[in-house]
Amino acid sequence: MAGEYVYNLASEETYEDGQTIIKEGSPGDWVYVILSGSVEISKIIRGKKCVIEVLQTDEVFGELGFIGGNKRTATACAVGATTLGIIDREFLEKEYNQLSGQFRSILETVTRRFQRILERLYEQGGRSEPRVPKVLSITYKEREAFISAYTANASSGGLFIKMEKPLKVGFQFILKLQLPGVPNPLQLKSEVRWARSQEKAQPGESTGMGIQFLEISENDTRVLKECLVAPEPNK
Repeated sequence: MAGEYVYNLASEETYEDGQTIIKEGSPGDWVYVILSGSVEISKIIRGKKCVIEVLQTDEVFGELGFIGGNKRTATACAVGATTLGIIDREFLEKEYNQLSGQFRSILETVTRRFQRILERLYEQGGRSEPRVPKVLSITYKEREAFISAYTANASSGGLFIKMEKPLKVGFQFILKLQLPGVPNPLQLKSEVRWARSQEKAQPGESTGMGIQFLEISENDTRVLKECLVAPEPNK
């Protein structure tokens, strides 16, 4: 190992070019250091892969999962033949627990705040069209139950559902969207792209989840756009 820093390693892993190391939205709190090769960090935004950065030898990733207990915020893939060291978990916990309670609390607060910033950047920057405030009736199936709810705002690419207990990020389902004046609801394959629980919501923010339409026909897109620009009744 030729590196600037020395870490206590539990094991080493090797990856081939393009092989996935961690996947966005998956659980896990291992922290990795790059011993050789490179690692590409990316996110999927509106169905397209967006590369955030490419990490090089001696750089560390996966720390957000360890400090904040968050799900993976991005996907990491090997660029060329890559060797990683998994930093020893017992060593990390020992070092972490030696910090004062106040300092650990500060680190965890900063980590959670950074996670919220990422979510907001994704929510805003990953949207090609502005959301329009609109109340629309929707239905979807979760496990064996059908859930009825209402949107808070929508665009032709997705919508926000205001609810106390949002679904997990990455959950895919068929959303039935009932539009005013349209006899049959639109049936759209959708995915939860971000979620805001009561614990994460800031004062004035609504709890709920952002939904992206994975499959929507040209006709359904046209019908939805016409609905979004139509004036509300009695206005």
